[in-house]
Amino acid sequence: MNAEVIVVGAGPTGLLLAGDLAGAGIRVTLIERRTGESPLSRAFAVHARTMEVLDMRGLAEQALAGGSTVPGLLVWDQVMVGMAELPTRYPYMLITPQYEIERLLLKRALDTGVELLTGYEVIGLRQGGDDVSVQARTSDGQERTLRALYVVGADGRHSVVRDAAGLAFPGHAVARSVMLADVRLTEEPKDVLSVNGVREGFVFIGPFGDGWYRVIGRNHLNGDLPDEAPVDLEELKWLTRKAYGTDFGMHSPRWMSRFHSEERQAVHYRTGRVFIVGDAAHVHAPAGGQGMNTGLQDAANLSWKLVAAVRGWARPGLLDTYDSERHPVGRTVLRTSGIFTRLALLRSPLLRAARNQVSGAAMRVRPIRRAVALNMLSGLAHRYTAPEGAHPWVGRRVPDFALDGEAPARLYEALRGGKFVLATPRVPPPGWSDRVAHVVPAAPGTRDLLIRPDGHLAWAGAGDLTRPLADWCGPAS
Repeated sequence: MNAEVIVVGAGPTGLLLAGDLAGAGIRVTLIERRTGESPLSRAFAVHARTMEVLDMRGLAEQALAGGSTVPGLLVWDQVMVGMAELPTRYPYMLITPQYEIERLLLKRALDTGVELLTGYEVIGLRQGGDDVSVQARTSDGQERTLRALYVVGADGRHSVVRDAAGLAFPGHAVARSVMLADVRLTEEPKDVLSVNGVREGFVFIGPFGDGWYRVIGRNHLNGDLPDEAPVDLEELKWLTRKAYGTDFGMHSPRWMSRFHSEERQAVHYRTGRVFIVGDAAHVHAPAGGQGMNTGLQDAANLSWKLVAAVRGWARPGLLDTYDSERHPVGRTVLRTSGIFTRLALLRSPLLRAARNQVSGAAMRVRPIRRAVALNMLSGLAHRYTAPEGAHPWVGRRVPDFALDGEAPARLYEALRGGKFVLATPRVPPPGWSDRVAHVVPAAPGTRDLLIRPDGHLAWAGAGDLTRPLADWCGPAS
């Protein structure tokens, strides 16, 4: 075996997954086709749940230092979807280039011992009964075969791993000829993150916090140009003026490209010893900035399950729960981003007026406003199906809470070890300390909690602790 797990693709999703595995002592090889860092990126928004995922890895403060926060999203030039009421330490969106997140995750991956192979292009794979073989071509044209117990494809929408494993990827295009540019603005927009759709098309504007702005737009009047067609800055300025009444003095683009937005989702996220995560598993419209966030949360869900499988203490069927838990989340993200995109693409004046009126009225109702931010954007509301008879909290994200003692001071700090966390004032039974961290909540509760390494609740109850520990964490050592 070259490694216990091979991860293909060193974008944010692959890097987080590889770092999690290596941090738990798993031998990981990370394969990347690129040979250097790209200064350009499509992803730039980090939502609240992803900030919590980064917090559980000790990276949230560093991520915040590399970007700027915005309190919400202004849609249709009048409707505010605010984040301030979210039940989290991070009630906002962090705007930062994807490469900043990659830098943090790359350093963590290398520090934990990940073997990084750059300039390796995967050209195929073959599953055996006990392993997976990956065929790769190096930058100098040599071919090499690598073997591992498991392979994870984090290699994007054109995933070779997904195709070689025979995982279907059905879907369709939602919007073609979408322009994307990073530009400077002479005038700062009054609303720091906004999107507006008018008869001529739609425009989204978001700040990176360092003087650069991301602008995304589609011109309905220009037809469906191919992705290779160059973007004209004057056209983007014209479209921005139609949407906002001004082009904000747009100038000095550092990157302009054209793409088409698709909605696709793999039928399954696993086949045998092969898994797919991130854009290899699902792609959707950029509305709401869900792509990188969903992928990072895929990785957080899968990593601890692979650790359990490699170490031999995984409960029966645990690896199957990656697909059963994350596939519905991906489907929901496709649905909500698709709705948002179709609303932005409306051409009829009557339908746009109805959209604006209904949206404005709805966002003035606090429960609706909070539900939209919670369920459609932040990622905080994702809940996994609980076993029959389980406590109704099981499967939900566990909010951060204070602990008794100085270190760790909070639950999410306790989760940085990559273990389950047992929150109880009682003395836990012996035999699980290599897989379970024991903490005492600062505020006494009526139930003991067993929290998964991804921050979701595994068990809640009282009485004997041996059974839930054995069920979730294997036999005592």
